[in-house]
Order: sequence, then C-alpha cells, then structure tokens
Amino acid sequence: MTVVSKLDSSDKARNIIARETNRLRSQLEKVCLDIHSHPELCYEEEFAHDTICDFLERNGFTVKRHAYDISTCFEAEIGNGEHFIIYCAEYDALPGIGHACGHNLIALSSITAFVTAAKAAVELGILGRIRILGTPAEEGGGGKIRLLDAGAFEGAAAALMSHPTSMGRIKEVEGLAGAAGLVTVAATKLTANFFGKAAHAGATPWQGHNALDAAVGCYVSISMMRQQIKPAERISGIITNGGTACNIIPEKTSMEYSIRSSTAHECIDLIEKVTNCFEAAAAATSCQVETET
Repeated sequence: MTVVSKLDSSDKARNIIARETNRLRSQLEKVCLDIHSHPELCYEEEFAHDTICDFLERNGFTVKRHAYDISTCFEAEIGNGEHFIIYCAEYDALPGIGHACGHNLIALSSITAFVTAAKAAVELGILGRIRILGTPAEEGGGGKIRLLDAGAFEGAAAALMSHPTSMGRIKEVEGLAGAAGLVTVAATKLTANFFGKAAHAGATPWQGHNALDAAVGCYVSISMMRQQIKPAERISGIITNGGTACNIIPEKTSMEYSIRSSTAHECIDLIEKVTNCFEAAAAATSCQVETET
C-alpha cells in the first residue's frame, strides 16, 4: 500500500491547477478582456453575467443564472460533502471610468480559482464542495448584503476573492507580488437631500431659502472636521445636485459621501458626526434635510 502524504497531495493539486490554468488561459483572458471592454454599473452587469455563465457552461459546469432573485447574479458548484468554500466574482464598473477598480480582474481570478480547484478536487477525490458566486453591485449597490440576507453564504467555511492593487504597494518576490489576510475597513455611503424654497435670485432673493448654501455649509463643516478624525478614517463627498439655474435660489440640492473607518462601530460614530453636519447646515439656512445610508 502506498501512503500519500498531505504534502504529496498539495504538490499534485498545484500541478493540476497550473496545468488547467494553462489549458484554459486563452478562454480566461478573453472573458477578462471582454468584461473590461463592456463596463456595466451595479445591477446592470448583464453582459458580464452572460459572458461568465457561458464560459462555465462551455467547460462542463451547471450554472444557476439569475440566482437569489438578482438578475445579474449566478452560482455554480461542484463536489460533495458538508463543508464548502465560495469564490466571489465581482464584475461591476465605476461610472465614467469603467473598470478602474479592476473588477474584471477579480472576476478572472475567482473564475480561474474555481475551475482549476474543481479540476484538482475531482482528479484527487478530495471531499468537499467548491462554489463560485457572482456578486454584482459591489460599487455602492450592496450586492453582497442582499446575498447575505438571501442565505448565499450560509454554512460556508470561507468566502474568498483577490483584489488588484497599484504596483509598488506590495513587495515583489521572484517576479510575483501579493498579500493575504490584509486588514480591511468598514465602509458605507451616506446621501443627503436639502430642501429650501425657490426664489428669483435677482428680483426677490430674500424670499428664498437657499438649499445650495446648506450643501456648501455642510461641505465646509465636514472638511474642517477631518482634522479631528482618526488616521485610518476617510470622509469623501460630492455635491450631486447643486440647483437648476444660476438666477434661481436652489430649492433642492443633494450630496453623497463615502465614509470609511477601521471597524463598524467606529464607522457608525463617524456617520453620526457627518449627519450632525448635515442637520446643522440645514438649520443654519432654514432648510430641511433628509439623509439615507
């Protein structure tokens, strides 16, 4: 009887994964480049969804399209046993600048990991299940939150993905650069709509309540507050609606802020501080404000 050590199994798995990656390289590169050439915003990733599903089906996997009542989500699984891991594939883009965050590369890495690990598991008879989950709407749409609520991650031993980063941020070793188990941050988005009263800016401006003044006052207050936030915290925002015409006192304006902190608890504290700036600016300009996280 031949005893196969865990090290032998690991080496065999690595060899199978490398061989399968090379076999599928041209197909995988095409999927990645096609998604990059067709950037789609959150919950609109129809091309990416179909492209990935088609690739998986061509290579013998059974795919559940439009999974978990999300039109651009998909799921495929292979193996047997109680324990399973999930590879998360992201593929949405950013408004105006496409795949600047590299979600086509995230999709590529997760697809590659899934199909090659599946090949190794089958050939070596490894017990357990491997799943790939299409996770749309990462850029502000809360896609994974919906998937968590729908039970997509229920019982998983681990949920894995890799994210590209800028060159030079991670030390290169033997021509390769990467890192595992990085510390992540808690992040959320906060929107504010200010409501004032329109008036003619040239004839009777005193009749108006300027919602743009509220937005600008809020922006300045938050900018000054940054001096007192912690080194790992970030607050960044834009005015998404500043009014409709320069000779009309703006009746409504809108802002959107991204808030990040080291922990969820600290993020909640930061949201409260930003919300206070919203409310103070509204009170100072006799406007009303509605916020949403």
